[in-house]
Amino acid sequence: MAVNVGVINVTGFAGMEAARILWAHPEARLVAATGRSLAGQKLGEAFPHLAEYGDFTIQPEIDVDVDVVLSALPTAESAQACLPFIRSGVRVVDIAADFRLNSPDAFEEWFGKKHPAPELLDQAVYGLPELNASAIAESKLVANPGCYPEASILAMAPAIAAGLVEGQVIVDAKSGVSGAGRGSGGGFGYANVNEDVSAYKIGVHNHQPEIAQELSKLSPHGAVDVTFVPHLVPMTRGIHATCYAKLKTSISQDAVIDIYREFYKDATFTRVTDAPPHTKNTVGSNFCLVHPAVDERGGVLVAIGVLDNLVKGAAGQAIENVNLMFGLSPRAGLEQLPVFP
Repeated sequence: MAVNVGVINVTGFAGMEAARILWAHPEARLVAATGRSLAGQKLGEAFPHLAEYGDFTIQPEIDVDVDVVLSALPTAESAQACLPFIRSGVRVVDIAADFRLNSPDAFEEWFGKKHPAPELLDQAVYGLPELNASAIAESKLVANPGCYPEASILAMAPAIAAGLVEGQVIVDAKSGVSGAGRGSGGGFGYANVNEDVSAYKIGVHNHQPEIAQELSKLSPHGAVDVTFVPHLVPMTRGIHATCYAKLKTSISQDAVIDIYREFYKDATFTRVTDAPPHTKNTVGSNFCLVHPAVDERGGVLVAIGVLDNLVKGAAGQAIENVNLMFGLSPRAGLEQLPVFP
């Protein structure tokens, strides 16, 4: 029997990407999708690349039985929309940031508002299968990782877990324009972003505590301090995270590669590459490509993570989590290779 999926806010980039992926999923199907601004329209008319959905209509609310809900609403709005489903026993994958931080105080500090359902934070599992596959499989509430954190955490996790580095982790990350969301408004038009690179939210981006929280859980040396600097670059899709940390002891490049490959030997979608990967190597796919490099003169580990922010960084990761929650193959619906060029 197919897993019946409902998507809240199918009209955003992550929501429509979930619909695209679910169309070819062998064991899950989209049975309901909401979108406040386009309610009443056929999905394929609103978004012609989804025309194969035929008469499927965007609704103001999910009004049919579903096995799992994917919520792609903005942060704080998402938790409110998910609450009725969580309380009725329907499984939820929240693609927003509502359940990523473990502390309601941290949520209020970084998002500037009180958490709408702090009593549920202890129930939420951080939805990164490379670290939490067993817990995801048992969970009814999964917090999908942010796109920047996912690339950064996967780039650094093997080194942190092995105790290779100490002190601060510096993350220098770049994102394509789709990371700002479909309804992001001014400042993201062609004339603004073309031929331009800009840093933003330095030291105050809400992905910073998420990265620190999850890396700290892996660290044998206690809390990990993170400095996170995101940049907007003129491309549609992609995350490129370059992470820097001081090595505790001298170690060879080959030894670091071996540690990374051992860490990810059972990972379905994370690959350790011999050369620094390009964002184009992941477009349209659920892969994250990771490359660690040793700067021997500086005694620094440089670790790179790249992924498609709308697939592995959002909708594809959500569907991978659904697969785990319902005992399906992690690869189900996610077999597509990257698109190139």
